[in-house]
Amino acid sequence: MVLAVSSCRTYRLPRRPRLGFIIRPPHQLLSLLLCPGLRIPRPSVLCAQPRPRAMAIFSSSWELPLVAVCQVTSTPDKQQNFKTCAELVREAARLGACLAFLPEAFDFVARDPAETLRLSEPLGGNLLGGYTQLARECGLWLSLGGFHERGQDWEQTQKIYNCHVLLDNKGSVVATYRKTHLCDVEIPGQGPMRESNSTIPGPSLESPVSTPAGKIGLAICYDMRFPELSLALAQAGAEILTYPSAFGSVTGPAHWEVLLRARAIETQCYVVAAAQCGRHHEKRASYGHSMVVDPWGTVVARCSEGPGLCLARIDLSYLRQLRQQLPVFQHRRPDLYGSLGHPRSQD
Repeated sequence: MVLAVSSCRTYRLPRRPRLGFIIRPPHQLLSLLLCPGLRIPRPSVLCAQPRPRAMAIFSSSWELPLVAVCQVTSTPDKQQNFKTCAELVREAARLGACLAFLPEAFDFVARDPAETLRLSEPLGGNLLGGYTQLARECGLWLSLGGFHERGQDWEQTQKIYNCHVLLDNKGSVVATYRKTHLCDVEIPGQGPMRESNSTIPGPSLESPVSTPAGKIGLAICYDMRFPELSLALAQAGAEILTYPSAFGSVTGPAHWEVLLRARAIETQCYVVAAAQCGRHHEKRASYGHSMVVDPWGTVVARCSEGPGLCLARIDLSYLRQLRQQLPVFQHRRPDLYGSLGHPRSQD
């Protein structure tokens, strides 16, 4: 496979199977079977932005792990949000995914900080209990992208953590990452955001976690603006970076895709970004455009407008071959600019 990257130079990449689908919400799905010779009945189920000559399907591609990226419009109604997310997770399981990603604030999007604090729960509460049961029922891993967590210091601080929870297929919590970069910004046309009014920044990064799809490095939304974090996760062994998000309607069109592709290219990782979409209530709306980006920086799957999911195969052999052919981590010059993104030693 030949990919042109400029007007005067081409790079030859390893020929490998790739697959990305855009899927409409479950109630719109027909009988969809992931098998060679797949027939797609209408344009609502598409391969996303294929590279030239990159979409040939080989039988081995169907053996690669399949991940599902869920896009939702959360509201303050926690029960309805769970129902919507559970429907997408069950659809992902039926389609053969080994891991489903949910966006930041999958549990709820509140109208103000007071409502955020009132609706929050501890990790051992009823809501996470429901997702634990869902993971067991469906037999797949769940990336719960941003849970409003009442931590052990809740009584003292009366503030919460934005917590990314990773569940295995038995419903066990295998990792928790608390968002380290809080979104305190003022964007004209989008309204001010003061996450620190209700949220405490997390104290540390989480080591990448081995999953059936690969080693996942956990992050959340605003973290994608800090390449040091992605480099630290990659140097610690991550093969997939995930940025569950609730991007705004102004920053989304300008920065969403370019930041995700940049993080994929600089780390040579897959990037999975589940996103909130649409209007949550009268005070807030989100950009959507959930996607999966491969280590070359190509968007291989993308959600269409509205709630739904997209699917992508994760090809780690391609990732390793690309890292071997373009060994940027071996070419770094810490003698000139320090160890940018290097995991801090724990003394």
